[in-house]
Amino acid sequence: MATVVDCADAVSLLPGMREARAAIARGDLVVMPTDTVYGIAADAFQPNAVQALLDAKGRGRTAPPPVLVPNRSTLDALAETVPEAVSALADAFWPGGLTIVLPARSTLAWDLGETSGTVALRMPDDRIALELLAETGPLAVSSANLTGKPAAQTALDALYQLGDSIAVYLDAGSTPGPDPSTIIDATALVDGTGPLRVLREGVISREQLEAVVPEAFSIPESEPAEDGLDAADAQVARQAAAEADADEAIPVDQPKPTE
Repeated sequence: MATVVDCADAVSLLPGMREARAAIARGDLVVMPTDTVYGIAADAFQPNAVQALLDAKGRGRTAPPPVLVPNRSTLDALAETVPEAVSALADAFWPGGLTIVLPARSTLAWDLGETSGTVALRMPDDRIALELLAETGPLAVSSANLTGKPAAQTALDALYQLGDSIAVYLDAGSTPGPDPSTIIDATALVDGTGPLRVLREGVISREQLEAVVPEAFSIPESEPAEDGLDAADAQVARQAAAEADADEAIPVDQPKPTE
């Protein structure tokens, strides 16, 4: 039976966080608050745990979850290359509602699904989430809801939808949602084929992003490098990442995918 932890209760918070850490370590799922909506968290480096996350939501491997990180330095540890413009945006908007899609390090021992070598990374601006991430390391996190249903803004909403597929629910009251994170695709900056692209405009506007790195949005597009990701496969991975932490949101300039 799932455990619900009242994070407002100082007496239950410490043992509750300990139980959440233990659940993550053994490959179980935890629902935790973020600065947008509640999310289902799994150890990003345990493939069985990531698959359990997808199963709990009723979603396939073509919709890989984003990865939440505890600090800015983890961006460099998980991404193969971090362009200067991306570093500037992370410095400006992390922790916060900015998800960054980059090529993942090829040496990482994880399986997030059919990502075509990309990963969507974000550092959330939420105390409970950051405390858990500091103890567990990077977590695969997708919105706490069944696919096609509204993302949960309370732990009880998540419990109603997900039930005992989750080991521990960290209840920190209502989250700021429902506006999702803004998602940018920086893969073209890495391979030199084009500008930053906004896949989904959420809590951070395109204008705010352009104010920090205007030059990154004005690079002309060119043909991808021969050794780059296959364009069609990469597009699938990026669209899946865009859908992963808010099921009802449609990425900017992307058609709504069919279920």
